Amino acid sequence: MIRTLYFLSGLLCLVAGIIGVFLPLLPTTPFIILAAFCFSRSSERLHQYLLNHRIFGGIIREWEEHGVIPFKVKCVSTTMMLVMVSYPLFFQPFALWLKMLVVLTVAIALLYVWSRPSHPKSQHPKTQLTEPVSE
Repeated sequence: MIRTLYFLSGLLCLVAGIIGVFLPLLPTTPFIILAAFCFSRSSERLHQYLLNHRIFGGIIREWEEHGVIPFKVKCVSTTMMLVMVSYPLFFQPFALWLKMLVVLTVAIALLYVWSRPSHPKSQHPKTQLTEPVSE
């Protein structure tokens, strides 16, 4: 029963992630990562499919192994979110409360994305300092 719930949740997250490619308020990457988690508990075949996917595989592996969202993914997701919500916010006559809700949602998503590390701790640029040369 639990395995079935994980499987159905994985499918739901995968669909939400795919929809998120086209809709600005649904961030794709977190849904795909959550789908991978659900499939790791329910369907090894679908989990492996996501891990080996040419677009999402690297992102999922980095997340599963190190809790990392690569810098390039952060930049692309930030740009896409801001571009996709800009037109409706500035040029469509939505209610002010709805526009504020959109801004709040995007801000929370961006805060989460940018709060994650960009590199695994062992590969962080600041930790790769060379040792001082003694004379």
